[in-house]
Order: sequence, then C-alpha cells, then structure tokens
Amino acid sequence: MSEIVPFLCFSKIILSSLSLYSDVTDRCQRDLKASLKDEFERVSEGVAKAGKETFLDEIYTELYITEGKTTEVNDEHEVRRIEAASWIQNRSGETIRSEDIFKSRGGRSRIRTVMTMGVAGIGKTVLTQKFTLDWAEGRTNQNIQFIFPFTFRQLNVLKEEKFSLVGLINKHFKPIRDAGINDFENFQVLFILDGLDESRLSLHHDKILTDVTESTSIDVLLTNLIRGKLLPKALLWITTRPAAANKIPPDLFIMCHIPV
Repeated sequence: MSEIVPFLCFSKIILSSLSLYSDVTDRCQRDLKASLKDEFERVSEGVAKAGKETFLDEIYTELYITEGKTTEVNDEHEVRRIEAASWIQNRSGETIRSEDIFKSRGGRSRIRTVMTMGVAGIGKTVLTQKFTLDWAEGRTNQNIQFIFPFTFRQLNVLKEEKFSLVGLINKHFKPIRDAGINDFENFQVLFILDGLDESRLSLHHDKILTDVTESTSIDVLLTNLIRGKLLPKALLWITTRPAAANKIPPDLFIMCHIPV
C-alpha cells in the first residue's frame, strides 16, 4: 500500500493543476467575451459623435452571402461602379448564414480560412462585428474558444516592429495577457483580419515560422498565419474589397461574396 501512495499523491497534483488551468482558461474566456461585447455591442451611425451610438443588434440587417470562386477584378483606381462590375458573374452560389460561415459544407471536412469580399460600405466590417458579438454573448459558435479581431489599419502601424504571435495577441487583448495563456495550439481560435484592401504589408514571404513565441516582422507573421504554417488549426477570416483579393493566393481560402 505504501508504494501506491506516492502515485496517488502525484495524480492528485496533476488533477489539481489541470483544474486550476481550466479555471484560468474559463475566466480568461469570460473576460475576453466581456471586453469584445463592450467593444462591438454599440456602433456609431454616420459621423461618430457623442450620444450618437446605437446597439448593433437593433440596426443589423442580415446580408446575402454566397460562396463562389473569384472572378477577375479591376485592380486600378477603385470606384464603386468598377467594383460593382466585378460582381455580375457572382450572383449564383450557395447562400450562407453569417453564423455558419465556418461550418463544413459541399463535402469539405473542414474550412480553415474564409475571405469575404464586397464593395466599400456594404457591411463587411459590421458582419464580423456581429459574428463576434453573437459569440461573446453565447449565442453562436461556442465551439470557438477565443476570437481575436484585428484590422489591417491596426497592423499597418506595427509594420516596423517585431512581434511573436503571442506578443501580438497580448498587446491587443488584455484578458489573454493577464491570464498568461500562450498554448493556442490547444484551443479553437479564430483570427479576424478586417480590411485587406487597406493593408500596407507584404504577405508574400518565404521564411517559415511555426513557433508562436518567436518574434519576427508583422509581414512574416501574417504570411505564415495565412498560409497555415503558424497555428495550422486556427480559423482565419479576412475581409476585403474585390480589387485587393489577389494579395493572397486564391488556393489558401474559401471565397464568400456579399453581392451589391
């Protein structure tokens, strides 16, 4: 019996550690959801002014989203008329509900990366905000444990700096930094990269990056995240205007259109 006691004690230590880690993870997720809810539950109508915000749920209108291949688009000076012309051949295809955008369909076992393409002002950003808000409020996609929304405007500012993926997440999401979580391979994570058309970053690099704690340029980090070299199990959602869709090789994503 005396030989079994140390094993039992060791087992209790492991179980206690796992329980503590689970508590930290659960608390971190709750804090992240609360933070994202505060950020996205209200939107400004027109020019942002004090007192002019309204609840997103009160004004949100479901968008008509279809899946389909990209068509050739005009990548010169963009005006709405030119962008709209690129949609003429894209009005057919499977209609997708926004909350189902990552759910398997068409015989696919898994969808990792989605690019949502639509003209300026059609609602791409609001679509990602509504998706995030619904997750934060526990309505949909609870299989996803963490959502990290970024805009390319945010990322452009960091162009001359170096970050690891963990460092980039910690910089923008305080609940993750406070919890000290960095083993994202063990979670279902969604990264949202909004506004590819505003990107001033090069997303074509040969350097392979697989370590989430290794620092590098934002360009290299995003290239490896998009290509699935870094966190290959993570989900990725990119939004863009049509003329910028060719910044990323088309074999890396599923295309979803928001027709005009």
